[in-house]
Amino acid sequence: MNGKKYAAEAIGTFWLTFAGCGSAVIAAGFPQVGIGLLGVSLAFGLTVVTMAYAIGHISGCHLNPAVTVGLAAGGRFPTSQILPYVVAQVIGGIVAAGVLYLIASGAPGFELAKGFASNGYGEHSPGKYSLVAGFLTEVVMTTMFLFIIMGATHGKAPAGFAPLAIGLGLCLIHLVSIPVTNTSVNPARSTGPALFVGGWALQQLWLFWLAPLIGGALGGIAYRWLSEEPSGQVVGTAPAE
Repeated sequence: MNGKKYAAEAIGTFWLTFAGCGSAVIAAGFPQVGIGLLGVSLAFGLTVVTMAYAIGHISGCHLNPAVTVGLAAGGRFPTSQILPYVVAQVIGGIVAAGVLYLIASGAPGFELAKGFASNGYGEHSPGKYSLVAGFLTEVVMTTMFLFIIMGATHGKAPAGFAPLAIGLGLCLIHLVSIPVTNTSVNPARSTGPALFVGGWALQQLWLFWLAPLIGGALGGIAYRWLSEEPSGQVVGTAPAE
């Protein structure tokens, strides 16, 4: 059964990275019909909504090492399962970046140097935001993402609406933070594109692991303290065993 959970996490993270980053790489700036910042933000939110309904009952649909760590910190997920979940998520993110590269590189004028939806700070931030600004943004955004997840999946929350709340939360996060870091809040999503871009993207990748993991843990701990009880579901399903 655990093998199916890991496979579900890999597939789900593949979809998040491929469709989310693909919207930025392929569709965001397409002449006349480019979807822009709003479209990319919506795309990332939709990946979570669709996968939460598709695999929430199998793996809990974390799709993100920061979510896995945050749920564990909040008492909703066993610590013994953190590592295999994270490995599965990172594999899904890397495979997604590879498939996206094969598709995107088929267009004339494609250049990895344009960023390939990688996350960055300083000169590699879309708005040239500093390291400190990028770090703070990623911590705060991931904290609030986990807070939303913990609340939406609480046992006393309205049933069946968690995927919508979580997906809309991720969309809102992107609307605010794309100009700062190109929005990570997800180390697996950051790792895939960074491996293909190399150079500066790999050098700055540490921030997009450290900050989301800190934020995830803070969000999980904060909601556990605030909530009447730690019981709840993990994105549409019972806590993973």
